[in-house]
Parts: sequence; structure tokens; C-alpha cells
Amino acid sequence: MMPSPPFVDRGTGELDRDQLLAEAIPLGKLVGLFAALAVVPFALAFLLGGSNGVLGALFVVVGQFVLAVGTGIVLIYVVARGIQLAEA
Repeated sequence: MMPSPPFVDRGTGELDRDQLLAEAIPLGKLVGLFAALAVVPFALAFLLGGSNGVLGALFVVVGQFVLAVGTGIVLIYVVARGIQLAEA
């Protein structure tokens, strides 16, 4: 017997909204974590006058680095979770 695709209710064949929320909430929290972490250096750069000074530009680069690392971690999480769901 072939397993049902993820996020589909076996009985009705419709989308399983509870499973969708169970997967979306941790993903949203992970994205929110890195967004909140990136706000700090961007806010410091803004308070120091944008990227006119060396210190402001450094904070902008740090903020972009946090966003890039966060994007990579989120993508790894999505791929790993997709593999887990496909095997289940």
C-alpha cells in the first residue's frame, strides 16, 4: 500500500490543517528568531547614522551576515524536515 502524501488527510483526501499548523509554527518561530537577531545590528547601524561611518557599515554587514546564516539554517531545517516527512 502506498503511503499518503504529507499534509493530506487519509480519510477525506483534503488538506490536514492541523498538521500544516504543526509544521508551520516551528518554522515561523525559527524565521522570527533570526529576524529578531538581525534587527539589533541594523538598529545600531541606523542609530549611528546609517552606513556613512565605518562603525555603521560594520553593523550593516553584521546584520546581513546574521540574515544569511539564518537563511541557511532555515533552509537546512526545511530540507531535513521534508526528508523526515517523506520517510514517515
